[in-house]
Order: sequence, then C-alpha cells, then structure tokens
Amino acid sequence: METDESQMKVEQNPSILYRCKKCRRIVASQESEVSHSPGEGEMHCKGKRRSASDLSQTERKLDCSSIFVEPMQWMEAVQEGAVEGKLTCAGCKARLGYFNWAGLQCSCGTWVNPAFRLSKSRMDTCTF
Repeated sequence: METDESQMKVEQNPSILYRCKKCRRIVASQESEVSHSPGEGEMHCKGKRRSASDLSQTERKLDCSSIFVEPMQWMEAVQEGAVEGKLTCAGCKARLGYFNWAGLQCSCGTWVNPAFRLSKSRMDTCTF
C-alpha cells in the first residue's frame, strides 16, 4: 500500500530538471528555482523599467522567458566573487544566463534581487 501512495505523490508533483540544450548537462532543478509573482514590483521600478501597462495584452499572458535560481556550485563567476556576469555551462561553456547580486528585472516586469537568471531558450525542461 505504501508504494502506491508514494507513486501517487510523485505523479501529482512531478520534479523538473533544467538541462543545457547544447550538452544536456543538468544545470538546475525545480527545488533550486526562486519563484516570483509576474508583474510584482513594477511600482518600485518606474522610470526606465518595464511595467505591466507598457506590455500589450498578449505579452502579459506569456510566461516568463527566464527562470531565477539560487546560486550554485557550477556558477564559476559567482564562486570567484564577481558582482555580476554571464552564467556559462560548466560542461560546454555555452552561455545560459546572467547574474547580478544587485538584482535584475524579469521579462514579466518583476524585480528579482539577487538575481541568477537562466534563459529558458537555452535550456531543455525535463519532467520526471
């Protein structure tokens, strides 16, 4: 009976892995992802920053083009103490994203601080 219950939990909560599209190395998992609310924080970033009122109706409905994660061991520039820079795959050196300890704005308008942004277009999403 216990195995049936544990299998049901896994099916209800599938785990997601993010892999480099070029070499298929695992770069992040759902557990390391930092969630944010789309459009939240735009009031604090008026001026040159993107706001929901600037976006068309179709752009508002689209998902974020990136995910934000916690700093990880494979992020060489972070480990070296840089304040900002590119995030490259540890296996093939393909550019996966960008980081900035001061924060970055997501494509949805939300300001994430500190920000370790991985581009969804440069990764494959695997569910298991």
